[in-house]
Amino acid sequence: MARKNELGLVHVYTGDGKGKTTAALGLGMRAAGHGYKVLMIQFMKGDIKYGELEAARHIPNFDILQFGRPDFVDRNNPEQIDKDLARKGVEHTGKVVGEGKVDMLILDEINVAVEWKLATAAEILEIIRSRPEHMEIVLTGRYAPIEFIEMADTVTEMREIKHPYMKDVMARKGVEY
Repeated sequence: MARKNELGLVHVYTGDGKGKTTAALGLGMRAAGHGYKVLMIQFMKGDIKYGELEAARHIPNFDILQFGRPDFVDRNNPEQIDKDLARKGVEHTGKVVGEGKVDMLILDEINVAVEWKLATAAEILEIIRSRPEHMEIVLTGRYAPIEFIEMADTVTEMREIKHPYMKDVMARKGVEY
């Protein structure tokens, strides 16, 4: 295991509050600012002009790949394309970890993908356990499986207290996407 002052730990950002992806992006930006190679793999997100996609293009050593479509996934009845895209995301994650060329790997919304049975906690844990010692891993999304929480070095739960959605304020460009 990595020493305290080196990369190689596992983070979980979960809970029903806003800010999980944003926190992971901030951590990734910080790492990229120190010259580390960062890759964010977004599950269940695709073809929407998320602000982070454009911003990442301007940050050296920070890449984002999406394995999802622009539509919401039906939790109770995911379409085959949702399953296929998540499978491709998991397979790509395994490949990235196996190559060991990334210093920080962010698996955005992986907790939700596991909860909605688009991936399994067991396969993600296996990939994480096979990572090189230097690779920092960040897992985001509501519904973090207990296995992820127990394995992680840092767990942060975002709790919703108040949100503009409660007053019918829809998602805003530059803030929620």
